[in-house]
Amino acid sequence: MHRKLATGLAASAMALAAVTATATAASAVPADKPQVLSGWTQTSASSYNAWVAARANQSAWSAYAFDWSTDYCSTSPDNPFGFPFATSCARHDFGYRNYKAAGAFDANKSRLDSAFYEDLKRVCSAYSGATKTSCNSTAWTYYQAVKALG
Repeated sequence: MHRKLATGLAASAMALAAVTATATAASAVPADKPQVLSGWTQTSASSYNAWVAARANQSAWSAYAFDWSTDYCSTSPDNPFGFPFATSCARHDFGYRNYKAAGAFDANKSRLDSAFYEDLKRVCSAYSGATKTSCNSTAWTYYQAVKALG
């Protein structure tokens, strides 16, 4: 009787260990997650373009467990005066949400806000004359808002 119970307990323990190991392996996040996050949240156009490409293919990055959710430009218009700021706002949300989840928000907030401003200015570079001036002024206002209230 004791031998049967011991064998059953041992088998159960091994099964539990196997399930736990599988669950742990499945939930393990790649070690380079901080580097990938950093690479996608820099001020450069190449960083922005890499993030846009990754966002379009989120399933390829599922192991990283990034938070891709966004409310775009929050309570501000996503396309003020017709300027398409929504994607810039989405990348800004991505940086904020993922650095907060990593416990590294305070150390990165200034750069995230600067990257947001650079993204907005890239949107404005498609315009000229008074329209470009208006876009740049709106971009500056959005940047100042996130810098102060972010």
